[in-house]
Amino acid sequence: MQTPKSSVSLIRAKSYEQDALKESLETLLEPLGGIAAFVKAGDHVLLKPNLLTSSRPTKECTTRPELVRAVAEMVIAAGGKPFLGDSPAFGSAKGVAIANGLLAILEELNIPIVEFNGKRYQTVNDNFNHLLLSKEAMEADMIINLPKVKSHAQLTVTLGVKNLFGCVPGKMKAWWHFEGGKDAKRFGEMLVETARAINPSLTILDGIIGHEGNGPSGGEPRNLGILAASANVFALDRAMLEVLQVSPEQVPTVAASQRLGICPELTDIEFPNLSPDLLQITDWQLPEILMPIDFAMPRVIKSTFRHLYIRFIKEPMSAYGKG
Repeated sequence: MQTPKSSVSLIRAKSYEQDALKESLETLLEPLGGIAAFVKAGDHVLLKPNLLTSSRPTKECTTRPELVRAVAEMVIAAGGKPFLGDSPAFGSAKGVAIANGLLAILEELNIPIVEFNGKRYQTVNDNFNHLLLSKEAMEADMIINLPKVKSHAQLTVTLGVKNLFGCVPGKMKAWWHFEGGKDAKRFGEMLVETARAINPSLTILDGIIGHEGNGPSGGEPRNLGILAASANVFALDRAMLEVLQVSPEQVPTVAASQRLGICPELTDIEFPNLSPDLLQITDWQLPEILMPIDFAMPRVIKSTFRHLYIRFIKEPMSAYGKG
């Protein structure tokens, strides 16, 4: 029996204006069965945007509030109960959401913000069974992943898979940068296994305005005029690299998903709207210099972090020193 092709919907979308954006999202999701194909009445639906930071709210470092609103309204119309959560690199989910203009929307729609807490969950790959993943994410009825198209100074490009790293509680993310970051291949596999365990039902990529150059926060906005959606986050990321003209080998998450055999080839992806070649960006700016994933932190800082980790998180550090 032939395996059905993964479907990635790609469209041109120029505006965050609410009526235009709603129409764009309906066009985007229509070939996937619409929002009703994913959200059932009574479902508790996690909206997982990119809430990286509160420090550069005008630089398109985070998922646009307008997109969060439009998707939340679609979920509510389908009978779902949306809530918003993330584990930002700096600060709390609520603090970053407020700084990026989400508070009024969330209050108007009565959408709660949750701070993620960790719990062990089984992963497919035994090398990562010690991962702590967000209890709130893992126990949601469904997850809608809402990443932003961005260049990334450590991972070249960040899209749908990397956005799900926000479902790892903050302290655990820091440890994975210190320890897993010594090996880019292993770090990429950790991100892929996180995405596979989180298993979002739907990913909607915010590419109307992206963030290029020295991302994830030090670059500049770039008009792309693109929205993308798929039930397969790995297929979506592969398709977007074709749009951005970036080799999969340059992006540890996509390279890892290909090695693990869970990223389809372009020829095995169905494009019911536009194909990547019709949307290609020839001059997308990547980081000027790639930084080490482990931040090249001095040994004394790593030692201090290790001490605090053992004291406050109370997990054996042997679990995190593999590789």
